Amino acid sequence: MKKQLFLIATLVVAMSCKTEQTKKETTSNMVENPLLVKSSLDFGAPDFTKIKNEHFMPAILKGMEVQNEEIAKIVANTEAPTFENTIVALEESSKTLDNATAVFYALAGAHTNDTIKDNQKELAPKFSKHNDEILLNTKLFEKIKAVHDNVENLELDAESKHLVKEYYKNFVKAGANLSEEKKNELKEINAELASLSNDFGKKLLDASKKGGLTVTDKEQLKGLSEETIKGLEKDGKYEIQLINTTQQPLLQTLENREVRKELFEKSIHRTDAGDYNTSDLVKKMALLRAKKAQILGFDNFASWSLQGTMASTPDKVFEMFNGLIPGSLAKVAAETKEIQAEINKEGNDFTLAPYDWNHFAEKVRKSKYNLNEDEVKPYFELTNVLEKGVFYAATKLYGITFKKRTDIPTYHPDVVVYEIFEEDGSKLGLFYGDFFARDSKRGGAWMGAFVKQSKLRGQKPVIYNVCNYPKPAEGEPALISFDNVETTFHEFGHALHGLFGNQKYASISGTSTARDFVEFPSQFNENWSTHPEVLNNYALHYKTGEVIPDALLQKIKNAGTFNQGYSIIENLASSNLDMQWHTISADTNIEDVAKFEEEALAKMKLKIDEVPPRYRSTYFAHIFNGGYGAGYYSYLWTEMLSHDAYDWFKNNGLLTRENGQKFREQILSKGNTMDYAEMYKVFAGRDPQAEPMLKARGLQ
Repeated sequence: MKKQLFLIATLVVAMSCKTEQTKKETTSNMVENPLLVKSSLDFGAPDFTKIKNEHFMPAILKGMEVQNEEIAKIVANTEAPTFENTIVALEESSKTLDNATAVFYALAGAHTNDTIKDNQKELAPKFSKHNDEILLNTKLFEKIKAVHDNVENLELDAESKHLVKEYYKNFVKAGANLSEEKKNELKEINAELASLSNDFGKKLLDASKKGGLTVTDKEQLKGLSEETIKGLEKDGKYEIQLINTTQQPLLQTLENREVRKELFEKSIHRTDAGDYNTSDLVKKMALLRAKKAQILGFDNFASWSLQGTMASTPDKVFEMFNGLIPGSLAKVAAETKEIQAEINKEGNDFTLAPYDWNHFAEKVRKSKYNLNEDEVKPYFELTNVLEKGVFYAATKLYGITFKKRTDIPTYHPDVVVYEIFEEDGSKLGLFYGDFFARDSKRGGAWMGAFVKQSKLRGQKPVIYNVCNYPKPAEGEPALISFDNVETTFHEFGHALHGLFGNQKYASISGTSTARDFVEFPSQFNENWSTHPEVLNNYALHYKTGEVIPDALLQKIKNAGTFNQGYSIIENLASSNLDMQWHTISADTNIEDVAKFEEEALAKMKLKIDEVPPRYRSTYFAHIFNGGYGAGYYSYLWTEMLSHDAYDWFKNNGLLTRENGQKFREQILSKGNTMDYAEMYKVFAGRDPQAEPMLKARGLQ
C-alpha cells in the first residue's frame, strides 16, 4: 500500500549527442506531455482527458533525468553539506518523477492495457538500477552522513530531524556502506528481482483473467441469484472470473458440488502449471532475496526487511504466531465438526473438503444464527454504504464533509469523485472510489495517491480507493456482502491516513509508514461498520428505505465470531508461508515449491486440508509482486493494534468528535515522523494489548 521512501526509476537518457533541432522537439514534447506540467484541475488532480498511453514512458524517463541532474548538483556542490543543500535537495529531486509514476502505477493496477504492461516490463529493471544509483552513490551518502552525524547540533524542527535520520537509515539499509564490489553485486540482484517480480505480476494477472470457470448450463449455477447469474452471462455462457484469494466468493452459494470443486481447483492451481506457472519465479526470488540479505550482513531476508518495523525481528513475528495458533486450532476444530454435522444432516456421505467449507459454513450460519447473506445484502447498497456509512462515520469523528464532483475527469466511467472539506469549510483534498471488478484491474483492494500531501510542495492530497466488487447488471443496484462493507470501511481508513497527512515532506507523509503500522488505521476504521449509530444510518433497504431491523442487526452481531477459526488460520497459514520463504538462507536447496509449502505449513501445525492458506505461494502477489515480502504478518499485527484502539474508544465514549480529533492528531496525521510504538503509547497511554483482538475473534 505504501510508497517507498525513494521511488525507483530508470537510466539517464543520453542528451549530449542531440542536435539543436532535436532538443527543441524534445522540449516541445515535454511541454505538451500532461504528466510533466502542473494540472489545472483542482488539487492538481490528473487530467485524464489529456493523459494517453504514449505520455507515460517519456514522462517517466524525463522524471528520472531530472532527478539524476539534481543529484549530480548535490554531489558537485563544493559547499559544506547542510540540511537544505543535501537533504531537502534530495527530497525534492524526485518531484517530477513522483508526479508521473503516481498516475502510471495507479492505472497499472486499476485499468491496465498492453501498452502499460509493456512499459512496466521495460521499466522494472531500469527502475531498480536508478534506485540503486541513488542509494548506493558513495559521494551522495558521504554528504548525507555528514548532515546526519551533526543533526543534533542543527536548528531543525523534530520532523526535519526525523527526515535526516530516515534518509540515513534507508541508505544504510540499502547497502551504502558496502564495498564497490558488493554494491555492484547488489545492483545486479536488485535488477533481476525487479524483472522477476514484474513477470510474476503479469503471469498472475493473466492467470486470474483467463483461468476462470466457464459454465454453459445455467442449471449448474443453482443457488446464485438471478441478478448474479445475469452479471456472469457473456455470449450465451456464464463466466466466473477468479479473484486473488484462494476461496472464491461464489463457492458460498453454488449448490452443485462438482462446479464448486472445479472452481476451487481453478483457483488453487491457477499458477502452478502451464503457461502461467510462477513456481520458478518464486524459487528464484526467494533465493535472490536471501542472497541480498547475506550481502547486506543478515542471516535472511526477513531479518533485513524488518528493520524499522514495530516487530523488528523474525523471532517476534513467530512469537506472535505461536501465541495465536493454539486457540485458533481449537476454534477451527470445533467449526469443522459443526460443518461436517451440517453435511451429514442433509444426508450427504462425503467428508468436508475446502470447496465445501464456505457453502456449508453459510448453512451453519443460517441455522445457528438464522443469518442469511441474501437477506442481508438488500440493506447494503454500495452508495449508501459509502455516503451514509463510511463518510457519515468520518464526519462524526473528524468533522469532515463530502461533496460529489462530476466535473473531475476519471480514468474509467465507474470511478466516482468526492471533494472533502474540513469542519471550518476549508478544502482538505479529493477522494476517488473505483469499486467494481473488471478485466483491466488486478485483484484485491488497495489505496493510493495521485498527489501526496506535502507542505513543502504546496500539495493537498488526492487519494483513491480501488476494490473488486461484482458489478451489477445494467440498471440493477450494487448490493454488496457484509464482508465487502467492511472492505469499504477498511480502504477508507487508509484514505483517511493519506488525507490527514500533515507533513512538510512528501516522503514521510500520510501512509509512508512501516508495513506493520500502515494497516492499523484501515483495520481500525472497520470497527465503525457495526457501530449502531453508523449502521442504522447506512443499512437501508434499497427498495423500501427501511432501516435494517434490530433483529437482523443482532444476528449480524451474534455471528460476528462465527467462522473466525477458519478466518485466522487461513491468514496465519499465508503469513507463515511468507516468513518461511524469507527466513531461508542463500544456500537453501528448493527443488519443489509445493513441497516447500507443505513442509512450511506442517512445521507450524498449519497444514489443515479443509483450510487452505488464503494465498498459496504461486499466487501470493502481496509478497512476490506487492512489496510485502516478510511483511504479510502485519495484517495480524495491526489487527491487534486496531482492536486495542477501539477498546480505548469504548472506554472513552466511542463515536465522539473529541475522540476522533485525538486519534487524528496523535495517529492519523503523524505519518512517519516518530517511533511507532511511542506514537501508539502517546495515543493510548500504554502499550497495545492482545486481549481485545482475541475476544473479538472469539478465541478468548
